[in-house]
Amino acid sequence: MRLPLLALLAAGPAHGYELKQGLEKLFGAAYPQPNIGQIYVTLGRLEKAGLIAGEDIVQPDRPNKRIYELTEAGRESVDAWFEEPSPTPRVRDDFFMKLALAPRTGRADQVTLINKQRRHYLNLMRALSKLAAGEDQDNRIAQLLIEGASLHLQADLDWLERCQEELE
Repeated sequence: MRLPLLALLAAGPAHGYELKQGLEKLFGAAYPQPNIGQIYVTLGRLEKAGLIAGEDIVQPDRPNKRIYELTEAGRESVDAWFEEPSPTPRVRDDFFMKLALAPRTGRADQVTLINKQRRHYLNLMRALSKLAAGEDQDNRIAQLLIEGASLHLQADLDWLERCQEELE
């Protein structure tokens, strides 16, 4: 949550609720809705770290509002984030650990594990299809996020097939 908030603040100063709305508008229902409490806790941590600066704005007849903006260190963090490639593909996969350890423990059957995982992935694919159908078609970011998740799931399903072929 830290770096996406910093990236939103790179566009200009904002208060916590505006940042929450910005994330929701950008990602739509395709991404878990951020909790406003989590946003304010994160903003507090970013301010303590010197990545943002906050200023209280007094509003007549309304509660004060705290507006945040990036510091130079915050801009450097955002730039570094955009420069750095995202983490490598997962190698430490929880399911694969189960699959590899099942025969050693005698507590689970590998084919049963594969079939259960396959059903789970297919249910997730159906949920993503429903999500895509219900999402605003003009929100390309949300649609791309859903498409990416679907492609990852399809790759996982293909990998399960490969595992089953290898184990039979």
